Amino acid sequence: MGFIFSKSMNENMKAQQEFMLMNAQLQMERQLTMQNEMRERQMAMQIAWSREFLKYFGSFYGIAVISLTTGAIKKKKPVFLFPIVPLSFILTYQYDLGYGTLLQRMKGEAENILETEKRKLQLPGGMITFESLEKTRRQQNKFFIDK
Repeated sequence: MGFIFSKSMNENMKAQQEFMLMNAQLQMERQLTMQNEMRERQMAMQIAWSREFLKYFGSFYGIAVISLTTGAIKKKKPVFLFPIVPLSFILTYQYDLGYGTLLQRMKGEAENILETEKRKLQLPGGMITFESLEKTRRQQNKFFIDK
């Protein structure tokens, strides 16, 4: 009788462990999905910000180019045209970020770094562990208790 009861408890415990594992997996999948959704929304905001900035900067760039060109012609000094060069780089970068392929190129480079330069991504002092966090927490508690 005890054997049957023990066997039933083992089966019940295994079923409960499987349920807990499945539940943990489902929770992890939901967290990953939520994190990905947040990342996508942040990227969309960055692109939207870049496009909005491009509108204002494009207007400024147009006015600056016209003004600088007019000043260079009237004063007969081509030095007035030099600020157009760095402004053009900024305009091109913002356009590439908002409407071009900059994000795809950045993603490709990031994937390349993850694959080939893993050592550069390691944290100084190694990965944070539960033990190291507890040690720091205890030290902080001692510091606050002593004061």
